Amino acid sequence: MQKYSVFSLIKNAFSDHQNWDLAWKDPHPKKEYDVIIIGGGGHGLATAYYLAKEHNITNVAVIEKGWIGGGNVGRNTTILRSNYMFDANAHFYELGMKLWENLSQELNYNVMYSPRGIINLAHTDGQLNAFARRGNSMRLNGIDAILLNREEVRKMIPFADFSETCRFPIVGGLMQPRGGTARHDAVAWGYARQADAMGVDIIQNCEVTGFDVENGKISGVRTSRGDIKAKKVGLCVAGSTTLLADKLNMRLPIEAHVLQACVSEPVKPLLHNVVTFGAGHFYCSQSDKGEMVMGGDLDGYNSYAQRGNLPMIQHVLSGGLAVFPNFSRLKMLRSWGGIMDMSMDGTPIIDKTHIDGVYLNCGWCYGGFKATPCSGFVFAHTIAKNEPHELNEPFNLERFHTGNILDEKGVGPKPWIG
Repeated sequence: MQKYSVFSLIKNAFSDHQNWDLAWKDPHPKKEYDVIIIGGGGHGLATAYYLAKEHNITNVAVIEKGWIGGGNVGRNTTILRSNYMFDANAHFYELGMKLWENLSQELNYNVMYSPRGIINLAHTDGQLNAFARRGNSMRLNGIDAILLNREEVRKMIPFADFSETCRFPIVGGLMQPRGGTARHDAVAWGYARQADAMGVDIIQNCEVTGFDVENGKISGVRTSRGDIKAKKVGLCVAGSTTLLADKLNMRLPIEAHVLQACVSEPVKPLLHNVVTFGAGHFYCSQSDKGEMVMGGDLDGYNSYAQRGNLPMIQHVLSGGLAVFPNFSRLKMLRSWGGIMDMSMDGTPIIDKTHIDGVYLNCGWCYGGFKATPCSGFVFAHTIAKNEPHELNEPFNLERFHTGNILDEKGVGPKPWIG
């Protein structure tokens, strides 16, 4: 990697970046790969990276129909957490938190990990009691959790509405101090650059048009840039999973919805934590640039669009203003939608399929970004070993037939968005 002085950085910035080294190559597809990962988002890139790093499998292609960072990895609110009650979710996402803590050093790329703490606001005594139960479960699993009373929350976010006439009284909250945020596009770029350096081909503008399956086994992928043979294929395409599953004549217990988010103009540092407000479907953090990054609810109907939706943004911001009245003075810069692949129990699916050599990574609902490192780590293991890692074994597809589901409300939009 070429090193730049301050002056050369300034010079290149004013020359349309003509002299920059490419962060990753732009190869033509080879005729055959050991593994093809479909989807150039965080999960797909992380899977390719860990296939190379942990399993020494480098004859790998990541194929993306658009550009790296153009999908959900660049369309989220960047929240990281492991504040779950069920053991399966707690252990899985806690591995993610541990990977996040050292990810910048591992990738040699600043992903801007910020453990600023995440606070779930409680509005009734019953909700606070439920938070206490979840916090106790977290601590039993070795995960940090602090139950906050009303005055402790007031010290952290004094500009919230604590008046006697407020619509949603704040009685306390549950905080995970190690929770926080990371820079979404930096995560994608860091994984892409490092995977490329280890021999992975990253192929952009390459849309999957079909699959070749012979005698129940995958043999290749048809794309807009030609047919590519492959021994194994992993699907990491988030909200587009059902579209690819249709091409494999596969029906899955997931559906696609659009989740709304928006960002304000930058202001001086104000909000030092991530705050979620389940009663009004609102969550917020302040970026390093000073923007308020805010999200909320689903559109309420199935869609593959990535556009912002003004009525839903109004709904989201109305909930936000009920807790943070001073936000009414902010100007909105932009809004967007991310396509969520919603599983029927709110928990992801990371598993083999009935087609030999085809593997699923989908159903992330509201929490796909925070799972990026641990998802890639265990999915790479599942593909390389042709068996699940112990941490994703509960996330199997068969649970929807057996009834052994993981229906934890912590992954839903109500009290615990992330």
